Amino acid sequence: MLNNWDDPFAQFDPSNSNKNNRTPPPHAGDGMVNNDRLMETAGAAPCVAPSPTIRSPASTDNSCIEDAADLSGTGLEGIEMGASRIQVDDKKIINCRADLNQLVPFKYDWAWQKYLDGCANHWMPQEINMTADLALWRDPNGLTEDERTVIKRNLGFFASADSLVANNLVLAVYKHITNPECRQYLLRQSFEEAVHTHAYQYCVESLGLDEGEIFNMYRELPAVARKAEWALPFTQHLADPNFHTGTPENDQTLLRELIAFYVVFEGIFFYVGFTQILSMGRRNKMTGVAEQFQYILRDESMHMNFGIDVINQIKIENPHLWSNGFQQQMIALIRDAVEIETQYARDTMPRGILGLNAPMFEEYLQFIANRRCSQIGLPEQYSGVNNPFPWMSEVLDLKKEKNFFETRVTEYQTGGALSWD
Repeated sequence: MLNNWDDPFAQFDPSNSNKNNRTPPPHAGDGMVNNDRLMETAGAAPCVAPSPTIRSPASTDNSCIEDAADLSGTGLEGIEMGASRIQVDDKKIINCRADLNQLVPFKYDWAWQKYLDGCANHWMPQEINMTADLALWRDPNGLTEDERTVIKRNLGFFASADSLVANNLVLAVYKHITNPECRQYLLRQSFEEAVHTHAYQYCVESLGLDEGEIFNMYRELPAVARKAEWALPFTQHLADPNFHTGTPENDQTLLRELIAFYVVFEGIFFYVGFTQILSMGRRNKMTGVAEQFQYILRDESMHMNFGIDVINQIKIENPHLWSNGFQQQMIALIRDAVEIETQYARDTMPRGILGLNAPMFEEYLQFIANRRCSQIGLPEQYSGVNNPFPWMSEVLDLKKEKNFFETRVTEYQTGGALSWD
């Protein structure tokens, strides 16, 4: 029987020379890890350029939806026996009626790579030990009231936020993205959003918190409700059963709402909470919660990068959508988001804690907003701002994305394939 055996020639394989010296990839439950080490497994930064060469809209052909009422492009059409095999050029990211049940041939390799990277980073909340957090939470002198407020407010916000994102993906976005490899990633992202909601439930259960207080917070506390109220209308448009892409107006609606969720909701609205929780972990407080948020942050960084690539790909294939007027609307959207998230910082830490205060977050959010604008081809909006939390650049995408349009996806490795030399 040769079920288990050692390859006698493995010692002569140069690729094996450093394997014994490699540090294994980070794993949920190992405790908080070095930020650089964790984010090395966060997959590729966006790779679709935000400012493509402008060209005239492609002429309508047999692979494109011809009117908004056409229900083709869902993947649920009747089977057409004898139909031609799918070619790469048949595929489009929106408004495509090529067979969506055929994953290959790939047109958008970046989407498939992000799916693989997501799978390589699988983790589950119960792998993380919460014992020290429970002891600290029960200790009347373990945390200040302001620190306890930060923990509960962020659990309350993120518990509703990730559920909202999941609903948006499943009920709205998925049906309008007409490319199978992008849909493959959307399915992975939807699962990860469920894992995140599980993580918040696990934190609430582990700490013995009032689950009604946490999960209903977005309907009781204005600071938490404000961001959900901002996001909901964008989902409601796409989820309308009478909404169909295929006209410039509706295609712009889809593009706007992708920007709202990927660039603003996941790319700006999450960052005050991430910084607050990870700052506690850096001070050896609530390290289990902080570790949960580390892995959630890595996932969300990948979600955002995927969304930015989708947005930029839609612009490449539909340059007429990216009009000056539409760009001004998106700038206003992002600037509005910065104000809302800055107010969230004021509401959650009115007195400042952990060496953080609301004015620092205002500059930080402006710094991040400049990055978001440049990622989708908009001019930066805030001059002279810097990153007041340089340690966060190790965690988030900001450091890795330097020269990200010149970076090859193959420079990033995932999961067990990582070399930590």
